Amino acid sequence: MTPSKPSPFLPTSKKEVEALGWDYIDVILFMGDAYVDHPSFGVAVIARVLEARGWRVAVVPQPNWRDDLRDFRKLGRPRLFFGVGAGAMDSMVNHYTAAKRLRSDDAYTPEARPGARPDRATVVYTKILKQLWPDVPVVIGGIEASLRRERHYDYWDDCMKPPILEESGADYLVAGMGEKPMIQIAEALAAGRVETLPRILYGPVLTTEELDWVYDLPFTRLPHPRYKGKRIPAYDMIKFSITTHRGCFGGCNFCAITAHQGKRIQSRSEASILREVEALTRHPEWKGTISDLGAPTANMYRMGGRDRSLCEKCKRPSCLFPNLCRNLDHDHAPLLRLYEKVLKVPGVKHVYIGSGIRYDLFLDENGFLDATGRAYFEQLVTRHTGGRLKIAPEHTEDHVLAAMGKPSFRLFERLEKEFYRLVRARGLKYEIIPYFMSAHPGCTLQDMEALARHPALRGVRTEQVQDFTPTPMTVSTEMFHTGRDPRTGKKIFVERDIAKKQRQKSFFFKKR
Repeated sequence: MTPSKPSPFLPTSKKEVEALGWDYIDVILFMGDAYVDHPSFGVAVIARVLEARGWRVAVVPQPNWRDDLRDFRKLGRPRLFFGVGAGAMDSMVNHYTAAKRLRSDDAYTPEARPGARPDRATVVYTKILKQLWPDVPVVIGGIEASLRRERHYDYWDDCMKPPILEESGADYLVAGMGEKPMIQIAEALAAGRVETLPRILYGPVLTTEELDWVYDLPFTRLPHPRYKGKRIPAYDMIKFSITTHRGCFGGCNFCAITAHQGKRIQSRSEASILREVEALTRHPEWKGTISDLGAPTANMYRMGGRDRSLCEKCKRPSCLFPNLCRNLDHDHAPLLRLYEKVLKVPGVKHVYIGSGIRYDLFLDENGFLDATGRAYFEQLVTRHTGGRLKIAPEHTEDHVLAAMGKPSFRLFERLEKEFYRLVRARGLKYEIIPYFMSAHPGCTLQDMEALARHPALRGVRTEQVQDFTPTPMTVSTEMFHTGRDPRTGKKIFVERDIAKKQRQKSFFFKKR
């Protein structure tokens, strides 16, 4: 199929479809977020990928599920299938705090208006589509579907839930990053080869060339004109950000990134990243600052096993915990070269790293692991933080950190020492901002008291303590549900009482 000229935006209404002269649509994508044509928004990526392969694609953002369902009817029946995604977040995490209180805003909706998507959006949207168009295949994907692909514990209902494919009644589920599986589904359905498709398709690891192709697609990097300039907070946060790679081998027990993006790092080429930087400088609101040049973990660019055959056999969930894998190539030189080249692009004044970093990739309790680690740290602090280095040690108590799959707090103390040694030597008035987590399995009120009174934190400004939220497909959620550490089978303390969870979080600030 020969691709047609890409549209500035994919159509979202019947009027927009008619303006393109289309008499049919191949794929209609329903999404829980506002439609922003930016590579940080998953549905926008899938839409552009399918468009680039020649399919006619339309998008229905945040359809109204409460009325006569006109949003689900307005574009009619697609020739191939409906695609459904809850958005960039699980809809329950989007709607509720860790205390199960309803949030008052939604960063992925114009003007942060709450209530623009239902609870369990993937299930709700799919059931409606199956009611209206029972013979049209529905493909579900995105973070909500991906992390609920197996039988799982649901924190909000406090029960085990069936796989979302079963609960929703969808025909197919794409787990993980979905570019290649969505092409596979479209091609199979178009050719009438339905019997060749499995019901759960896993997104494979992309090569550098494949990843470059995705990010080189003609994204406008703008919200759809239908919003008429209304503010979408999530877009404001990422409009001037650039993704350098996918995946994370950190293996934190409370994080689901590996379950969705994979453990293996998939890096873009320098050339692709620089093309995106140059395109960014032509953005109508560009003022010279890249807000984030990063990924799930910013400093894992081009890292991986020296001997990949050993990686294929490895069963470790983390390359960093409980210790640094001896096979891991943690050379920061490629990332340093990338930073230098980005800073030389005309029009770029500042490049910040807003994504998290793993300081155990360049530091141990005795100091820097190698010269590139020291150089990376110095460049990160002096050129890419804006004067405030935000770090997430998560806790101070080693038994809690072990339950999280995070390194000892002694490593943070070493980082703090190196940070202030550096800024004093450079005559800089910079500060380090640590982030922590309360109520993780293994953490008691006494542990939060010890955290609050830790001598290494005296005089240190702390901006955030996050209350642990059990989300599907994480080891920490299994601990929360079972009261046991699945790695050892031993019992572990779990604070399930919401009021006591809140006390853990608030105690820290009271004692400060």
